[in-house]
Amino acid sequence: MESSGTTRRQATRQKLYEAAVTLIAEQGFSATTVDEIAERAGVAKGTVYYNFKSKTELFEELLRHGVGLLTASLRAAAEESEERGGTRVEALDAMIRAGLAFIDRYPAFTQLYVAELWRTNRAWQSTLLVVRQEAVAVVEDVLREAVRSGELSEEIDIPLTAAALVGMVLVAALDWQAFQPERSIDEVHSALSLLLHGRVSGH
Repeated sequence: MESSGTTRRQATRQKLYEAAVTLIAEQGFSATTVDEIAERAGVAKGTVYYNFKSKTELFEELLRHGVGLLTASLRAAAEESEERGGTRVEALDAMIRAGLAFIDRYPAFTQLYVAELWRTNRAWQSTLLVVRQEAVAVVEDVLREAVRSGELSEEIDIPLTAAALVGMVLVAALDWQAFQPERSIDEVHSALSLLLHGRVSGH
């Protein structure tokens, strides 16, 4: 059982994450100050430093937290699909939908994550690579099982295919939100599902 102190601390951290992610998405990391983060979160500046040693540590933890939520939702989607007796490809399909739902719920975090992924020489680059690998590994596991069960060809390159699937979902979802917001999650999921099933070539 978690103590009320732990729960309160988690709630405070959640507020700080939300404040930081929106501010950094709006104006960039270096332009965002700890004062602004505290103000946006509705807490005292000292509270930020009580929870995180620095703005960099806050951002690093934010990346871990966000990608951790994404990884958990991908894993849950695959497990639910398996419990229903679905195939591995159906599990991948469920993961695509879970990824889209996550991005729909946390658009600012996703924009930030994608932007940071391609920057180098950042203090948190190694953290980013670790958390990215955790998310991609969930997809790799399901692909590996799909090859083992004969659902997918043994010719597929598992690490690259997993990275491509995650990348496809991230970029398609950001495009959906920025340029085609009138579309429903079902439409976006259907389009990506056709790609997954290899039906785009007209066979």
